[in-house]
Amino acid sequence: MNALIGGLAALLYLVAGGWLALRLARSGEGPVWPKRAPLLVGWGAVLLHATILAQTVFAPAGLNLGFFNALSFTGGLINALLLAVTAARPVENLGIIALPAGALTVLLGLLFPDQRIVADSSQWPLELHILIAMLAYALLALAAVQALLLAVQDRRLRRRQPGGFLRGIPPLTTMETLLFQLITAGFILLSITLASGFFFLKDLFGQHLAHKTILSLIAWCVFGVLLWGRWRFGWRGRTAIRWTLSGFGFLVLAFFGSKLVLELILRRY
Repeated sequence: MNALIGGLAALLYLVAGGWLALRLARSGEGPVWPKRAPLLVGWGAVLLHATILAQTVFAPAGLNLGFFNALSFTGGLINALLLAVTAARPVENLGIIALPAGALTVLLGLLFPDQRIVADSSQWPLELHILIAMLAYALLALAAVQALLLAVQDRRLRRRQPGGFLRGIPPLTTMETLLFQLITAGFILLSITLASGFFFLKDLFGQHLAHKTILSLIAWCVFGVLLWGRWRFGWRGRTAIRWTLSGFGFLVLAFFGSKLVLELILRRY
């Protein structure tokens, strides 16, 4: 049953992402396709994905976040956030990347089931800490996708190629504003994650958290400097894009990089 639900979720993710891509590609060529239909398809994919996560991640024994489960959970969370934010902000074009990525994560989670209980059902403060961390990661992942789209937009404008899909995305200033809104929200949650994490830290090396903690702190510093530079010097454009992608790169290494090495290569849990 999970295979059937997961396959359907992946299909809907791909349909929604492809629909949004076609909508963007047709910008300026006749009437603009409405965005509501592909977003509803995306919600269908997220809901199906959530039914799988309810069984695989939120297990009776506790929070099961092995590498591929964590990847699947992150993919579902990123897309749920994306679709929720579209109600207030014009970020639906991020789904061109995020939705197909969600399809990949749900399939990987089903193909490579793994078991790693990181918090049992009685450890709700730790579970809350982990969920806040995942939410911070999801927001900053969306910021990274926004930065990639902003980089393409900036490059085409510098080459004086304003036509094509650029007609279907918001102006550059609006895109930058959305980028920093996502970064600010993610930075706040990342700060809460790092501050609360010290309450659960008993042995930095014994718990195999040294690399994760150091890389997360570096990512936090990068995003903090970027926000300060935006406030103090008005950083924008390529500077903002580079700092955003660098910060997210450290965050990916902190979470999935360390999990990949520890769980899949060294087999340490």
